[in-house]
Amino acid sequence: MTVASPPLRWRQVLGYGLGDAANNFSFALGLLFLLHYYTDIAGIPAAAAGTLLLAVRIYDAFMDLLAGRIIDRWRGHGRWGRLRPWLLFGGVPVLALNVAVFSVPAGLSVGQKIAYATLTYALLGTAYAFVSIAYGSLAGAMTQSPTARARLGAARSWMSGATFFVLAIVVSRGVLGGDIDTMQARLTTLTLVLFVAGVLLYGSCFLTAREAVPRRAEALHWRDCVPVLRDNLPLQRLCLTTFATLASSGCASASGIFFAQYVLGNASLFPSMVIASSLAGLGVAVPLAPWVAARLGRARAFQAGMLLAAAGHAALWWVPAGNVAAVLACMATAAAGSSLGMALLWALEADTVEYGEWRHGLRLEGLNYALFSLTRKCGLAIGAALPAFLLAGSDYVPNLAEQGALARQVLRQAMSVLPASGFGLAALLMLRYPLTDRHYLAALGDMRTRGATDSGGS
Repeated sequence: MTVASPPLRWRQVLGYGLGDAANNFSFALGLLFLLHYYTDIAGIPAAAAGTLLLAVRIYDAFMDLLAGRIIDRWRGHGRWGRLRPWLLFGGVPVLALNVAVFSVPAGLSVGQKIAYATLTYALLGTAYAFVSIAYGSLAGAMTQSPTARARLGAARSWMSGATFFVLAIVVSRGVLGGDIDTMQARLTTLTLVLFVAGVLLYGSCFLTAREAVPRRAEALHWRDCVPVLRDNLPLQRLCLTTFATLASSGCASASGIFFAQYVLGNASLFPSMVIASSLAGLGVAVPLAPWVAARLGRARAFQAGMLLAAAGHAALWWVPAGNVAAVLACMATAAAGSSLGMALLWALEADTVEYGEWRHGLRLEGLNYALFSLTRKCGLAIGAALPAFLLAGSDYVPNLAEQGALARQVLRQAMSVLPASGFGLAALLMLRYPLTDRHYLAALGDMRTRGATDSGGS
């Protein structure tokens, strides 16, 4: 029976956020530096690196559907629940493969390096799919309160952003610089340290989280699940919105270090860009996300964030490279908007689980999140690959201090016009979002009245 969720303790909210910090030891490191690592350290051509990243990330996205299906069919491990064990036992392979991904052997030929990179990154994506689906589904299993879910989403976004910040500073100041062998050795050491830290953080999330929302225990067949997903219009609209959002974010993230080094002409400015973005996102937008959502509604608050992000990135097109203060202001504006939107996406996705349960009486946390994650990863795949293809079609030369005019132009586009367009599209897609906070609470109240979970009725 669907029941009122117990209030979340601060330890649960914090522990849930720590789980995404562990996720981002591989996810954020790859998004920020993997393209740069492949082209400028491992020696893989830009076009091949872009194709590799695009292909593996799309494979990874579809792997999420299989992972979600398996997780939904699994009955769980007694008092440990259905979702938490995946964090405990799946985190170790993810973190170990992260070490392998950033350890391309120097003595291989270019073709062998591409093969090694493809294999290790695909294996990482496969392992990460199970952990990320279980983790993302956990928010919906911990509570049905919109306010509590906004708190979990904010904690997740804050920890994710903090991890991006720390990794960007550590890599840009402690890894990059010097000869290729030195940078490779430093990066290997870093990923080994992240392995140990990540195991501890996954363990903390496992120990503090509790799966409090009941669900039907019987195994589900595909023929039962398809109508639930087909009729879930809020999930479908949210997936389209998420694709546009993550494509924009992926394009900007993959371009950041190139932009600082070759457009601004000073790679040491990259940490300043990260600091400005983090202060605006982590220090202002994410803490305010529950407050803004409570006053505007989560869908409208998300739209406001996307419009702010679009404005910040669009302004970068006109800012002269020498005006560092204006560049940092644009980065801070964009980060505040995108961070606000990202913090609310997780709560909105969790709501679509109840919508499907309300319509059909089936609770599909795994498959719901898998479809959501598929579109996120496809968006990231395309967005993060765009800078590589743009560079491959320009006059870009790896590690050349003074790049040609075309290379600088495409890097500016990748940091301004393309992300601004995607964030603007995301705002438009949410104009007619059907599952407002009011509609969600009405559906939840209806389920409690009918006892939809126990009876299996729609």
